[in-house]
Amino acid sequence: MKRRYVLAPEAVRDLVAIWRFIRDESSQKIADRVEFTIRQRIVLLADAQGVGHRRTDLTSANVRFFAVYSYLIVYRPDTKPLQVVSILHGGRDVEQILAGRF
Repeated sequence: MKRRYVLAPEAVRDLVAIWRFIRDESSQKIADRVEFTIRQRIVLLADAQGVGHRRTDLTSANVRFFAVYSYLIVYRPDTKPLQVVSILHGGRDVEQILAGRF
């Protein structure tokens, strides 16, 4: 079976941090549900690349942004399998975080 997507190491760390934060602030059940939904949306993005928005105000890199709850999935639209660069809370300084990743 071909992989539909791959998470960059930073995106893996982002997802783990999101899960831990939600587990600590709420419950493991809710953390699991949020992670599941994020992963479902990534599969959707892999099947329909180009979904989401460019955000030239945040980065000049060739990436797209797709919102899930209050999180932003940042991915490279022209990659096979789809490469997810970051998964960040929209309230964070996304521009600064991404500047350190590109």
